[in-house]
Amino acid sequence: MAFAPATNYILGIEGGGTKTDWVYLQISPDGQSTLLDRGRLPAANYRLIEQADLKTLLRSLPSQATHVGIFLAGCATVAGADELATLGATIWPDAEIATGGDRESGLAAAFGDQDGIIVISGTGSAVHGRRNGKIEKAGGWGQLLGDRGSGFDIAVHGLRHCLRMYDVENRTHPLAQSFLCELGLNSLNDLVLWAQEADKSAIGKLAPLVFEAAEVPGSKIDIILDVCARRLAEYAGVVASRLDFKHPPICLLGSVFAHQPKYVDLFKKHLACHTPDAEVEICGRSGAHGAAFIASKGTLTTSEPATNEPAADRTEDLATAETEQANPASAHLDELDTPALVTLFVKDQEAVTHALADRKAELEAAVDLVYANLKKGGRLFYVGAGTSGRLGVLDASEIPPTFSASPDLIQGIIAGGHEALHRAVEGAEDSAPSGSIAITDRGVNDQDVVCGITASGNTPFVHGALKKARTLGARTILLTCNPARHREGPSADVEIDLPTGPELIAGSTRLKAGTATKLALNLISSCTMIRLGKVKGNLMIDLNASNEKLRARAARMLTTLHRCTYQEAHQHLAAHRWNVRATLDALTK
Repeated sequence: MAFAPATNYILGIEGGGTKTDWVYLQISPDGQSTLLDRGRLPAANYRLIEQADLKTLLRSLPSQATHVGIFLAGCATVAGADELATLGATIWPDAEIATGGDRESGLAAAFGDQDGIIVISGTGSAVHGRRNGKIEKAGGWGQLLGDRGSGFDIAVHGLRHCLRMYDVENRTHPLAQSFLCELGLNSLNDLVLWAQEADKSAIGKLAPLVFEAAEVPGSKIDIILDVCARRLAEYAGVVASRLDFKHPPICLLGSVFAHQPKYVDLFKKHLACHTPDAEVEICGRSGAHGAAFIASKGTLTTSEPATNEPAADRTEDLATAETEQANPASAHLDELDTPALVTLFVKDQEAVTHALADRKAELEAAVDLVYANLKKGGRLFYVGAGTSGRLGVLDASEIPPTFSASPDLIQGIIAGGHEALHRAVEGAEDSAPSGSIAITDRGVNDQDVVCGITASGNTPFVHGALKKARTLGARTILLTCNPARHREGPSADVEIDLPTGPELIAGSTRLKAGTATKLALNLISSCTMIRLGKVKGNLMIDLNASNEKLRARAARMLTTLHRCTYQEAHQHLAAHRWNVRATLDALTK
């Protein structure tokens, strides 16, 4: 990308303990700002992240900029800011670089270069104020000692309330049932074990369930919200007093304030007890915009920039994808009775078989590619988002028990991480840099194969992963259900576009597209395992006989392969720790 004369290109980055936000802006000579791109990356607390990991994260961002602002949590000293600036200069050598902590970027997002107080309630919490060059702070001591009034704090109070109700009343509170449903857990014991291992972000994401529970009359959950809001208001009042603000402008930042109007009202109610003349508003700009404001040295305003229209290209591609089109066969779906619906859905699945048969050559090429690399000691990585990502993780998870293969041999990577297995993670699939970072963090190398899975064929997370894999020398496969997808040169060594056609429910790619994708992944992994010698005849002699059902299956296999009785097979297998292959080897010596 060539720079336009007298035009500034601003990259603003704000990193915290749970995520990193960034914006990429263009400022024309007349001062008009345009949003070119934006995104979200993994956490980047300066005190917690390794320098090599931070450098990898920053390198995934736009490479051309005239001004770069890097503001990270944990960067609280001049020496830290200087080190961060030195690191930034290695990535953007021709840019002017501004660095510091997330307090500066938060204040800039809220007030530009003016004075005021920011109250943050997201996963964490803190109150920061600035007046006439003086800075004051309250809270923000992390989840162990602080973060009062944050999403994490609210969720922890909710978890404790559920356990207290169980201890005192011997019943599972409805909020606990909501937690179990959200996390896919089965019991309170499972919930406790999960909470002991979960990170701050994962726990904080339970806060919306606490707000929902508080709406139930008589639940007493509203007391939790009141206590948390009161503590934040107290901190804000203290900061206002220390700065001698009579009519303090207060800006509320963070996901809790942004999505929970009841919490905003509770905060204002308690704040009135400390600073009744405060002017409170919710900040609609991200800390990354504040980082960009500081980096621009005043050329960027605090108003929202215009959106660059070409960014709609992916939306247009999605609109023309075969999986997004309306299916004429289901035009009156809402008018059909149950027998007609079932008949229609069963018939529609015929397209799956035809689609797989139509791409037989490509599937053969994929199997040969994976087999060749795994035989040399490589691994297979599935990469996807949403349904595609879940199907990849599912197929990978079934390889170890079926073939006694190492869990490292075939791995699943899903946009949004573990949480995305249970529920949608907003915006996770839209970040190509996140896909690239996932490939780096998994240690993909030139012996491996990366299979990108995307029904539409244009998911940025997947293409970011494939692009990074190619630079590392890995072989690549792209599996889609959209033969008509837009192409700008080869995306992978093997490209499989299954022609499943429009879904009965338009755009619901968990239907035919999902079924075809699952079968294709089953085919690739199973055929590879067969060629690697994991099957004898049609029997999976390397299965992990870890339960009664599988032990019975192993015994039946041995009766077929060694021509012995079921009781004899049981005894032989028990003597060899239920390892079918080892048992066969011992019996055939």
